[in-house]
Amino acid sequence: MPYVTIKSRQIHYQDHGTGFPILFGHSYLWDSNMWKPQIEELSKSYRCIVPDLWSHGLSDSPANSPYSIAQMAEDYWLLTKELGLEHFAIVGLSVGGMWGCQLALSHPEAVAALVMMDTFVGEEPEETHNRYFGMLDMVDQVGAIPPPLQESIIPLFFASNTIQNNPELVSQFKSDLTTLPTEQIPGVVGIGRGIFSRSSLLSQLNQISMPILIVVGEEDNARPPHEAKQMAEMIPQAQLEVIENAGHISNLEQPTQVNKLLSQFLSTAIGTRK
Repeated sequence: MPYVTIKSRQIHYQDHGTGFPILFGHSYLWDSNMWKPQIEELSKSYRCIVPDLWSHGLSDSPANSPYSIAQMAEDYWLLTKELGLEHFAIVGLSVGGMWGCQLALSHPEAVAALVMMDTFVGEEPEETHNRYFGMLDMVDQVGAIPPPLQESIIPLFFASNTIQNNPELVSQFKSDLTTLPTEQIPGVVGIGRGIFSRSSLLSQLNQISMPILIVVGEEDNARPPHEAKQMAEMIPQAQLEVIENAGHISNLEQPTQVNKLLSQFLSTAIGTRK
């Protein structure tokens, strides 16, 4: 299993395929395995580098709490330097899209294309900020994600169609929440507090010049479509796609549709670059 040491802590990543590098960023409360359907398809043409977020999967806990989006972006920039990547594309979902956008703004010379899925880089709206911080306080106090809280979390991640027709996916996610190692809980809480207290990047979006694809699930309750549309309107060259019958984890809920979109976008944006 490959690891890279960043700021005296180890970050785990998957590395599949060859070709132009794509750096993936997964959702909060998931890990690098959530990109399995995309890795299977895209690794045929690209090098897919898929790190685990701090305190998720096999990565260590972050250095401090809360851990900001800017810190995450800098850590992944350091990861690309450790791997010797001069140019790469970013495909980020949820918090992966947040730090991906920050990295693209900070290092536009290195980022050839950007995909932001089911994400929003404005400040967290007050209503959801208060709700999510209440959830994080509960997790911090209990030292786990208890079943009643899991039931509140499920509709934030999945469309109603997914909950009804893909119970295996939902059940696996619940199992992962239940078995989250106790030692990872403080780091998970710290990451969450960093996500939901983030600073807005909306005023900087007009600086993005690389090709950009914005994707959102039609039933994404955590990051509703109007947020994606707001971002797309602020980036002249942005391509916006809404995925039917998908919620926040659109890449797993509708993998065939998402794979087709990503393949088409990356082929146009990157072409034959190596």
